[in-house]
Amino acid sequence: MISTFVNAQPPVDSGYSKAIEDNSFFIEEAYNQEERMVQHISNGRYSLFSSNDLAFLFTQEWPVFSQKHQFSYTLGFSTLNSENMFGLNEVILNYRYQLTGKDAFLTLAPRVSLVIPTGNARKDLGNGVLAYQFNLPVSKRISNSLVCHANVGYTILPNVESTGSDNQVYHQNYSFVNLGASAIWLMTYKTNLMLEVLYNIIHESGEAAGKVSYGQAIVSPGIRHAFDLKSLQIVPGIAIPMLIESNNAKAGLFFYLSFEHPF
Repeated sequence: MISTFVNAQPPVDSGYSKAIEDNSFFIEEAYNQEERMVQHISNGRYSLFSSNDLAFLFTQEWPVFSQKHQFSYTLGFSTLNSENMFGLNEVILNYRYQLTGKDAFLTLAPRVSLVIPTGNARKDLGNGVLAYQFNLPVSKRISNSLVCHANVGYTILPNVESTGSDNQVYHQNYSFVNLGASAIWLMTYKTNLMLEVLYNIIHESGEAAGKVSYGQAIVSPGIRHAFDLKSLQIVPGIAIPMLIESNNAKAGLFFYLSFEHPF
C-alpha cells in the first residue's frame, strides 16, 4: 500500500500504553501523519517460487497543514526474472482524510488514489492506463496489548490493452475489491507480532475474456521492532506472506523499513 503515525499515543484517559501504530505491511491503518512529522517507507517483496521476482516500493507521507489531511506518493521498481525484465512501475498519488480520531469508537481515514501509468506495460511493468482507487481503513485499540485494523477498497483499471493467443490486441476492463484485516500483538512498545489477512476479488470484462471473476488471498505473519533515536524513529520489519490462488499457495519474503522524524 499501501501505512502512518509512529510515536502516536491514545488519549490520556484511555489507560492504554504507548504503541507503534502506523507500520503495518499490507493492511492500512487509519492514522494520518501528525502535524510536522514525515515518514519514509521502503519495502521489498521477493517471491520464493520459481520466478524469483522482486518488487520494491518507496512511499513518503506528509501532513497537509494539519493531521486532518495527508498527502503521500508511492514509487515502484520491479525485476521480473521469469521474463528478464526490470524497470519502474506506476506512480501512485494518495490523499487521505482523518474522518474520526482516536477518541471515537472507530478510527476512520478514507483514502482516494490516482495510479499514473509510468511503468512499461509491454514489459509487464505496468497496466498502461490511468487507474483509480478508494480505500477505507478502520482501526481500533482493543486492549493494552491488542490493536486491530480492517480495510475495504475498490480499484478500477479501464480499457487495458492485452495481446491474445492469436496475437490480436484486445481491451479489457479490470476492477478489484480488496478486503483485509489484521491483529497486532503488542508484546512490548518496541516489538510487535502481526498477522495480516487479505482477500482480493478480481473482475475482468472485455473483448478477450468476456466476464470473469476470481479471488486470491494473502496470509502474512510478521514482526516489527522500533528504534528511537531522539526525534527519529526507525522501524524495520519482516514477514512471510503466503499467496493462495486457485488452490495453489506461493510463499514470499517481505522486508519493511520506515524512518519518521519532524520537519
